[in-house]
Amino acid sequence: MKALCFNGQLELRDVDAPRPGPGEALIRVTLAGICGTDREILNGYSGFRGILGHEFVGKVVECEEKKWVGKRVVGEINVSCGECDLCLWGLGRHCPKRTVMGIVNRDGAFAEFVALPVVNLHEVPASLPDEAAVFVEPVAAAAAEIVEQIKPFTPATRVAVLGDGRLGVLVGQVLRHVKARVTLVGKHGWKLALARSWGMRAVNRDEDKLEPASFNMVVEATGSPAGLEEALRLVAPRGTVVMKSTFRDKAQFDTGKLVVDEITLLGSRCGDFSTAIGLLSAGHVKVLPMITRTFPLESGLEAIRFLDDPHCMKVLLAPGAKGE
Repeated sequence: MKALCFNGQLELRDVDAPRPGPGEALIRVTLAGICGTDREILNGYSGFRGILGHEFVGKVVECEEKKWVGKRVVGEINVSCGECDLCLWGLGRHCPKRTVMGIVNRDGAFAEFVALPVVNLHEVPASLPDEAAVFVEPVAAAAAEIVEQIKPFTPATRVAVLGDGRLGVLVGQVLRHVKARVTLVGKHGWKLALARSWGMRAVNRDEDKLEPASFNMVVEATGSPAGLEEALRLVAPRGTVVMKSTFRDKAQFDTGKLVVDEITLLGSRCGDFSTAIGLLSAGHVKVLPMITRTFPLESGLEAIRFLDDPHCMKVLLAPGAKGE
């Protein structure tokens, strides 16, 4: 099969298709999404080597549990041991022995086929098109997890989301849905206009200087270590800064701000897929306008480069497609 493999350099290769082990399913990938974490891996984040990609939708073509064959599915990316204390506590996504599809010791979805345990799979409802279903993982990870970690949100909850890229726009939509008062902070006029069309307040970071300590919560989704410093400037005493970005370089900040203003610094990673499917199916999160272009897998290197285009928001790969 064709696959985008990274071994210090990204290459399109012909490799053997994966063979599903006990309890696993073989999935033909229909669409895969490229995200910021994939790009950071190319810059050295996580030290990963193998087939990239962790956002996907596909169809099960082989499985011991025959009821799954032919189903359209998305898949949770953490594959845990199921036996350690964290797994037994229901925290398998933090299992110390886990592999993570396309990120840690497990091949990913930038390929024609991918294998995952059946317990990781979620069937996609017929009402949800592939182009929306491919966003289930980022919606779960980007935003649904915040709602699970922090409750409740009300119209009095003032939230700043730093970053107008794919991550920030998804976070903003979900937090607005749960009634938070959301301000999206970015630098691209057309992305800010898109956010406004979905009912968010959106401001240009270079033109609209926000007051210090003016938000109950700040979500850092810039993809840059510098975003944390700005988040700490904007968060009010006893507020919360939520870190969503993953990047290779280390962030530097004044820990005194955390102590004096009693700030909670919260990491937020993977979320509930069922919640994300529900949000997408009900139309509470709009994703189709975010898709800038879809490339065939064979043009994967071009697709990665295309992400540098300032007019690009989301790029998808279509294994098996021969044209744009």
